[in-house]
Amino acid sequence: MSEFRTARTYNQNHVPREYTPGRRRVSIYVAWSYPAEAGRNPAELDNRFSTMTEVRRVAWPAYEDPKWSDPMRFQQGIAGTLELFFWAWVPFQQFVEETTGHPVPVYQRIDQAGFRTPLDERVLADTDTLFVFGLDHLITGQEAAPEEIEALRQFVDREGTCLVLGPHHDVGASDDLAVRDMEYRHHGDLLVPRQQQFGRYTRSLMQGLGVPVENRYGLRPATQSPGKIAPLSIARDLDTKGWLEGVTSFNFHMHLPHYAVTTDDPNVIQVLGRQPIDMSRPHPFTEAGNTEFNMFLWMPPAGERGGDVLLADSTIFSSLFGGDESLRNFWRNIVTSK
Repeated sequence: MSEFRTARTYNQNHVPREYTPGRRRVSIYVAWSYPAEAGRNPAELDNRFSTMTEVRRVAWPAYEDPKWSDPMRFQQGIAGTLELFFWAWVPFQQFVEETTGHPVPVYQRIDQAGFRTPLDERVLADTDTLFVFGLDHLITGQEAAPEEIEALRQFVDREGTCLVLGPHHDVGASDDLAVRDMEYRHHGDLLVPRQQQFGRYTRSLMQGLGVPVENRYGLRPATQSPGKIAPLSIARDLDTKGWLEGVTSFNFHMHLPHYAVTTDDPNVIQVLGRQPIDMSRPHPFTEAGNTEFNMFLWMPPAGERGGDVLLADSTIFSSLFGGDESLRNFWRNIVTSK
């Protein structure tokens, strides 16, 4: 895909997209407070993103190009790491725009300048497929207001809409420090602290909308070669809408959430994709006898809800973690669904 094709702009209001039959309008909502995340004290060990300096140290020499390492060009604190997310979403945005003909706006719950954008008609009116990335640390207190839940309920009641929820991992929930250390050694990412709990906002949405899922742990997927994630276990007989048509695997990431289903009713939600776990690294989840975790889930339309609800981690849509034709097929399936 192409690099930036026009000059970048900032500090402008979104221009609504006109409805075009057969061409979905896709939007991304990042459910964090940028100031709350960027302003975390780097001396705190847990529940924060890494600083850019820490990223450079751990990933050396990957980010030693001056465009990343020069403090006159790129922020070296936590804010710099947050900006990496925006860089990494660009290929997905470009792919979607080239596929649908519509640009893909990225909204933040509270942005760099302190502007607050709740989920309301300004976001939802010109959207057919909405991604909500749950990258907010629990301690920042992001929670959906009743009017946001109601607006989103009205959105998914519209026939043909699609809501993709992506609460990120929940590492170190246990009070037992030995368990936290086991989890840390399992995923093996030096940039993730012993406790890093994400997704308060998406959790509140799921509770309000009746989505029976909890994001748990941060599990390291099995690989079939260095950096190449092992294929998914796919329930193709349940995938009647073809979400995973032409898909064998996603992309590798060291710590992915298990989307635990909290209902016994098999008709409410379908687990379409399960990811094999790296069994060479012990974890409480594998010690309980599990060898796979739930990675991609689907709630088909039901009752008054005419739209689909999907569960998929935000890292699947990030170029930071690679990608291939299988992943692009998955992107295409979601943004062209009927």
